[in-house]
Order: sequence, then C-alpha cells, then structure tokens
Amino acid sequence: MSEKFKRQMWWLKKLGKSWRRPRGKQNKLRQEMKGKGRLPTVGYGSPAAERGKHPSGMYEFMVFNVADVARADAKHAIRIAGSVGTRKRLDIMKACKTKGLTVLNPGKKTIEMMNQKADKKEAKT
Repeated sequence: MSEKFKRQMWWLKKLGKSWRRPRGKQNKLRQEMKGKGRLPTVGYGSPAAERGKHPSGMYEFMVFNVADVARADAKHAIRIAGSVGTRKRLDIMKACKTKGLTVLNPGKKTIEMMNQKADKKEAKT
C-alpha cells in the first residue's frame, strides 16, 4: 500500500513515516507546489458510516474471555487479546464458531490445535 501523504523529509529513516505538517516559511510542500506531494485536507476523509471500522466492514471487538464473546453481535469482528493463552483462545474460538462470528486473529497454532481435536473426535467415533 503506497502512502498518500508523505512528510517533508520522507527520505530520512530516523524521522519515521508518520505525518507531520510542514511549517517552514518557504516549504514547497506547505505551499502545495506541483510535484512536491499532497497535504491532507477535508475531502480525503472516509464516509462517516465507514469510519472506525475494520476493512472487512465490521466493528472490531476485543475479547479477553468467553463471557466477552456473548456480548458481541453479528456486526462485530472478534479480535482476541494478545495476553490470552492457548487454552482460553481455543475456548473463545469454539464459542465464536457456534455463534457464527468472524475472528480477525485466530493464529496458525490455534487452528492446527482445533483441527487435531476434531480429528481425535472422528477417530473415537
């Protein structure tokens, strides 16, 4: 993804990529000269209905335990907190699956463990 707005001295690595408004008296970017880059203005904003949403079009909902999953709606996409361990993560994933919710960060390890559990159940029956 290319950046729409680059800071004045974008080529200096130590300054980072975050936007800073150019304030110099003779700054070409501040004066909006042709070929020097763009300044963020009102027209670049996203629609109010889409603002604050995940690119999937749903609102992000942070989950720390299974009880939090019960509070989520179909308009929410679940993001499991990083501090949650594997066992609780599996329980949360199971609860989301039964409720039909999407999980934004399931993790490869968790998916593999869920598949292993399903295979064990099939082997028993």
